Amino acid sequence: MASSSTGSPCNNDEDGENIITQSTSSGPPPPPFEIPIKWPPQGALSIEWVESLAAVFDWSSRHVAPSELPSVLPVSVFDSLAMSASKILHREPNCLEIDVDSNCSVVVVGDVHGQLHDVLNLLQTAGPPSPSRLFVFNGDYVDRGAWGLETFLLLLAWKVLLPHRVFLLRGNHESKFCTAFYGFEQEVMAKYGDQGKHIYRKCLGCFEGLPLASIIAGCVYTAHGGLFRNTESPLSKRSKGKKGRRLVSCSDSKVLRLGSLGELARARRVVLDPPWEGLNLIPGDVLWSDPSTHPGLSPNKERGIGLLWGPDCTEEFLNKNHLKGLNKVPISTWWDFQCNCHHLLPFLLRTTVYCWRCS
Repeated sequence: MASSSTGSPCNNDEDGENIITQSTSSGPPPPPFEIPIKWPPQGALSIEWVESLAAVFDWSSRHVAPSELPSVLPVSVFDSLAMSASKILHREPNCLEIDVDSNCSVVVVGDVHGQLHDVLNLLQTAGPPSPSRLFVFNGDYVDRGAWGLETFLLLLAWKVLLPHRVFLLRGNHESKFCTAFYGFEQEVMAKYGDQGKHIYRKCLGCFEGLPLASIIAGCVYTAHGGLFRNTESPLSKRSKGKKGRRLVSCSDSKVLRLGSLGELARARRVVLDPPWEGLNLIPGDVLWSDPSTHPGLSPNKERGIGLLWGPDCTEEFLNKNHLKGLNKVPISTWWDFQCNCHHLLPFLLRTTVYCWRCS
């Protein structure tokens, strides 16, 4: 363990079990729970286990050198958590339909980028996931911040515990290209050394399983990037085909048209890096596209992938799919929707300033 700046003593839990309140005079305070973390019997996660994981990650982020993280979270525990979460994620559809009860609130969270302490503060401020509180995380869990791995694993733990109350969408940084360039791969290697490649590959496997978008309460379309193009066109009368449709690449037509939710449902999302050319363009559009003040759809030349869409496209998409709103959260913010059968009331709070520095 590495020495660090002084920290506040840990508090007792209600039962006084496993919590150590006395800090030593020379060196960091002891961990709030027993380490290393142990996987629960039969993989039955409890809210106490997830909260202890959060507390230990908070403590280790302040008092343990990155290279000592395996002494806190063994590879075997990581493997069990990643496998449990991956099975759940890969079973979910490309676009989640999130039903919301009349007495339930929905917290939509934007880019957290490895800011573990912001996530912990958010869960404390908004309240943790529960039967009356849903969370929709809109991607970009890693890169730029120093605790991308701990942040992502904590959210995976909540997903495993409450799969119908915590929803994790994919962001453009959940890709091999971005994580190799913006710091997450280096972070994992620094923390797990010779086992880092194994940890990194398992994380990439989870990234591939993350859904692309969601529709909340039948009203609000939510995605990290936004709208997407049509990749199917009707067959001519001379053409033959069982379903009467054919796939077209962007080079087949100079006119870009909005895609349908049916096309989104059929897109192939299990790719490490969404392609910017070819037939499977919808994942890249959903993750990388941006709104524009100019009408219509056009290639997103600044990014080199995805689209720019205008206000007319937003209106067309919402009207066609009988929706009331579109939510794209590209910065560190969170929205709390108080939902009932008829309306959504948004409330916006800021977390810390968006962090551009690599870990």
